[in-house]
Parts: sequence; structure tokens; C-alpha cells
Amino acid sequence: MAAATYSEKTDEQKAICEMVRQFADEQILPNAEHYDAVDEFPEPIVEQMKELGLFGVTIPEEYGGMGLDLTTYVMIVEELSRGWISISGIVNTHFIGSYLLMKFGSEEQKQKYLPRMATGEIRAAFSLSEPELGSDVQAIKTSARKGDDGRWEINGQKMWVTNGLLSSLVFVLVKTDPDADPRHKGFTCFIAEKEPGVSENTGDYAGLTVPPKIKKLGYKGVESTELVFDGYKCPAENILGGEEAGLNKGFAQMMDALEVGRANVAARGVGIAQRALELALRYSQERKAFGKPIAEHQAIQFKLADMATQVEAARLLTLRAARLKDAGERSDLEAGMAKLFASEAGRYCVEESFRIHGGYGYSKEYEIERLYRDAPLLLIGEGTSEIQRMVIGRKLLQRHKL
Repeated sequence: MAAATYSEKTDEQKAICEMVRQFADEQILPNAEHYDAVDEFPEPIVEQMKELGLFGVTIPEEYGGMGLDLTTYVMIVEELSRGWISISGIVNTHFIGSYLLMKFGSEEQKQKYLPRMATGEIRAAFSLSEPELGSDVQAIKTSARKGDDGRWEINGQKMWVTNGLLSSLVFVLVKTDPDADPRHKGFTCFIAEKEPGVSENTGDYAGLTVPPKIKKLGYKGVESTELVFDGYKCPAENILGGEEAGLNKGFAQMMDALEVGRANVAARGVGIAQRALELALRYSQERKAFGKPIAEHQAIQFKLADMATQVEAARLLTLRAARLKDAGERSDLEAGMAKLFASEAGRYCVEESFRIHGGYGYSKEYEIERLYRDAPLLLIGEGTSEIQRMVIGRKLLQRHKL
């Protein structure tokens, strides 16, 4: 029965996963190539996601959401990513925003935002990275100072913000105490409101500009942008948790959110790996070489065997991290392991599928070409593989201290 803990789905989870898989098969996969080619936001698909309630999966029922756990959510993300990881990206940053609100937000903030977030009426983004800052989050330069009117003025530049243009809320980490020692005690998370789809905000949101979206190798359709704060005024009540509870507490809040974000990225790795395996299984049985389907050649069977094993292992690691978090236990080590293994498995399976497709894999006529451009993102987002290894190593030594 030990295996049941990691493999079985509840009836509810089975029904939801079947629903999302059908949605991916009927709406995402037939349209992904078009939106990828023109790098256009898939609005019709997103509208259907709203109707299915996918923006409120983990938001409690009292705020209009489904109230489901992280484990069910990662199952949903896997199915969406199997269709196209850009679709899961639209949900991912929104999910992290709702998680931050649910865990750290004041009751007023929850009442104000969560019901509209649950329906997808407003969507969230979150922002850590900056042009001169990669993995060293504590090197943040964007800062906020409190003015005489009680509002906080934010100045600085953020980078790689998924949903940066179309979001209505950005959970943004900025420096509020430049003299803090250690540095991480001087950061605050603000809920920056903005007008969705507007590059230069005016009125109450003046001082926030969204430059043209960054052109990328893959992960198209969903926009990745910079955000430029130049005299942007944020009311004190928009500090996550309120000014009294949330000031200079932002670093710990964001790191907590990254833990669930890593489980999320792991699920995306599983989804893209699963799709790469499906494509390889199909193509290898259709394509003939040396008088028989290439699937009958041992070299191809070895590739398929390794891919399937990686998919299964990645899935189990991801579910374990999610289930630990749902149980209220620490999962920083397990989330790091899941993110590291599943993102690398995604890259590996996509590359092996690409090799099985041979020359056709290089052609835009075949879906694997898109996956080949999308997969590398997972090696970088929510912390690189190198950062995951650092996290895993440190946590192992903490847990097994002599």
C-alpha cells in the first residue's frame, strides 16, 4: 500500500484531471502552434480557462474559488503544460499571487482581491528579478520610501515579469531598509495595482511603465516584460499583510512562495516531458527505416525506456513535494529536488524525442520543434538547476547536522 500514497488520485482529482486533459487535447494542442508562431496572447483559451474556474483552483471557497490543495493544482499544471507550457505560465504567476495573499495578506486584502482573482477577472504577476540581478535576490536595487502623504514611492526596474502587461496586480519585492543587516531583513512585498494591457499607466497608477515585451526563444504567447517604476505611489495598505505586519517581511514571504512555485515548475517539467514521450512513441511506430518501424530498433527502445522512467520519477518527486506542503510540513528540500529533477527531465525527454524525430524534428511542421524551444525555460525559471543544488545541499546539511 505504500505506493498508493504517491500514485493514487481521489475521484475528484481524477475527474478534474480528465476535464483538463480533454481541454488541453481539444483547445490547447490544436491552437498552440498558431499562437506560438505569431507570439500572440491566447485570449480565447484564457477565456475558457476562466469558465472552467482554473484561476481559482487553490483559492478558498469563501472567496469564490475551488479550495483545492497544492497536490491537485500540480496535477492540473501537468495537464496544461502537456498542452503548452505558456498556458501554465499564465496560471502560475497568478497562483503565486493568490498564495501570497492567502498566507500573508490581511483580511481586507483578501476580501478586496481574491474573489476577482478566483474568476480570472483580475490576474496577478509577481516580480523579483532585475536587469543586474540573477540568482542573488538580496541584490535588489528597486526601492521604496514613505512620503509625507503616507504613501510609499517605488523607484527601480524589474525584469522577466510573466503577465507583466496584462496583469492587474504585481506582487513586487523592493528594498525598504537599505541599512538592514542582514540584507534580507530590509525587503517588503508591495501589491502594486496597475491597469491591465496599458504600457504607460496614468492617474492613480502613474509612474509605472511596461516596455515592449521581451522577444524570446520559446515560451511565446505569454508576455515576459520589464516593469519601470518611476515615482509610482503605493498606499501603505498595499504592503502585503498591511504596514504593521508586512513591512520588511517581504523576503521571507517571497521565499515561501517560491517553494510552491518550484513545485509548480516541476509539474510543468513533467507535463512537457510527458508530451515529448507521447510524440516519440507515436512517431517511432509510424516511421520506418531499414524495413521496419524505428520503434523496433533497440537503440530507439532504449531512448523510450529512459524517457518513460524519467517522466515517472519526475512525477513522483513532484507529487511528494506537493503532498508534504499540503500536510503542513517543510518541503523546501523536496520542492528543490522536484524542480531540479523534473526540469532536467523535461529537457532530456524533449531532446531525446527530438533525436527520434531526426531531421523532421528540426521542422516547424512537427510539434517537437516548439517543445525544443520551450523546455530550456524550466532550467532557469524559479531558480536555476545550480541554485536548486545549492538549496538541496544546504537543507540536507541542516537536517542532518552532527
